[in-house]
Amino acid sequence: MYQHCNAPFIQAMATQTITTDEYQLFPSPRNEHRTVFEHQLFLPYPYALIHLPGFSLAGKASLFAAHRLADRKMGQLVTFELEQDIARFQQQFTPD
Repeated sequence: MYQHCNAPFIQAMATQTITTDEYQLFPSPRNEHRTVFEHQLFLPYPYALIHLPGFSLAGKASLFAAHRLADRKMGQLVTFELEQDIARFQQQFTPD
């Protein structure tokens, strides 16, 4: 079927999708932590460049490309270990 591609690689990539009650998530390959943390912020900017280390967050965070199931909206989901980091992120984030 995929004669020009490495088929096991394609299958491995597909298994990295995470589905929750609210989202279908695709982890960023740049994540240090591939955990969906408790505190979450959906950003309706699917193409915005977000470099989490640049925000100097106090705790751990992870970034996912996201498909919000309720309204089928595409965007990005940033999840935070610490609630205080949401406010810090929102203050500093400006979409492209």
